[in-house]
Amino acid sequence: MVLGTTSGAGKSWLVTALCRWYARQGLKVAPFKAQNMSNNARVVDGGEIGSAQYFQALAARAAPDVRMNPLLLKPERDTHSQVVLMGQVSEELTSMPWRSRSERVWPQIAEAFDSLRAENDVVVIEGAGSPAEINLMASDIVNLRVARHADARCLLVTDIDRGGAFAHLYGTWALMPESDRALLRGFVLNKFRGDASLLAPAPEQLQALTGIATVATLPMWWQHGLPEEDGVFDDRSYASGAVTRTVAVVAYPRISNLDEFQPLKNVPGVRLVWARTPSDVAGADWIVLPGSKHTSGDLAWLRAQGLDRAIAAHAAAGGAVLGVCGGLQMLGEALVDPHGIDGNAPGLGLLPLVTVFEREKTVRHRSASFGEVSGPWASLSNVPVAGYEIHHGQTAIHPQMAQDGSAVMPEGLAWQNARGNVLGLYLHGLFEDAAALHALFGAEAPTLDATFDGLADFIDTHFEPGVLQGLIA
Repeated sequence: MVLGTTSGAGKSWLVTALCRWYARQGLKVAPFKAQNMSNNARVVDGGEIGSAQYFQALAARAAPDVRMNPLLLKPERDTHSQVVLMGQVSEELTSMPWRSRSERVWPQIAEAFDSLRAENDVVVIEGAGSPAEINLMASDIVNLRVARHADARCLLVTDIDRGGAFAHLYGTWALMPESDRALLRGFVLNKFRGDASLLAPAPEQLQALTGIATVATLPMWWQHGLPEEDGVFDDRSYASGAVTRTVAVVAYPRISNLDEFQPLKNVPGVRLVWARTPSDVAGADWIVLPGSKHTSGDLAWLRAQGLDRAIAAHAAAGGAVLGVCGGLQMLGEALVDPHGIDGNAPGLGLLPLVTVFEREKTVRHRSASFGEVSGPWASLSNVPVAGYEIHHGQTAIHPQMAQDGSAVMPEGLAWQNARGNVLGLYLHGLFEDAAALHALFGAEAPTLDATFDGLADFIDTHFEPGVLQGLIA
């Protein structure tokens, strides 16, 4: 089990690397995270799970499964999250206070883990946040309760780039109950810059205080190729080689499925910018409106920032605009919410569409071929693509605006304006599809399999000899 001193310490990344490392030993491996809070989700048989566990399953060479992330919390507002249990939205749990909810869901979490353990040689478990949050310990169902249930051998990872790493490690150890400390088998320093010999004598002093050895010092590695963990991204612009195209992705507060843009970081000549202000989209070749877990709220934020005017000006000048899922809904004329799912709102009016939010959620894999596409998206014409849909909204052309020449290709999945520069689609994963990526950029990004192998090679190099084998001995 990988625990962390904080969110963002590197748990998801390390679990993914461990899944591939153990799979390469010829073992049957599965990831597990009891509860994930993220608006990055993927479609699997039976519903949806957090994207991190989806990629961990692929790294483990296993079929992604709802048991790998039995509880998924998808934040819609600062004080409210949609609850997904075993792949399906639960309105009952969504409306229930958290402390009451945890006891209700624990039996299903334990059952999911036990069944994975029975079917696999190794289960690599990811914790959440920190195991030392003493205000949450009584209702914990993701850190120490899981560790105890599994009798897991635990690593505790910290982000040394933030500073205070040894205090984080010692403080976390000190706040853990003494019986749980016995589960810790090693400390991991992540994101280290410089000469590791300069860390002495701190690791030795920490081991004298706790009895726990530092088993790995992992160097800073910005471009490992894995999608950003848990929906967290930084503010650096990304470009590989001389910039030939700038893509600005609007980063509203409830952005979802941003991990699908990871391939853009790896395409030569593409500069990826996370945009929060009009100045961030100035000079962009493409503006992308990504998915949203609260479309009406993010649309209001977008207007408050003045980004609506910037997007409209970009489109009026013939600039390319792409809307994905919630972004597609924003591009239309109106959002209609008869069931209180998301909220009513006027759209940006760049596509003649109306979206109605339904109680039932569409969660499915989807394969289709584009029809004839015009404008900057013409290279997608007749290209077969595969991806997934996750949305409550159902979108259709406004009947009184159908004569404007807007195209629907394929039906119910993608729409384009008459001019051809504005494209909206419900399909997530366009840039992860090799055929679409080649059509749009004439290039291929590194495969996920190569990325996973790179992660496994990295930890093989930087963990102390014998540690990884010892964890499963």
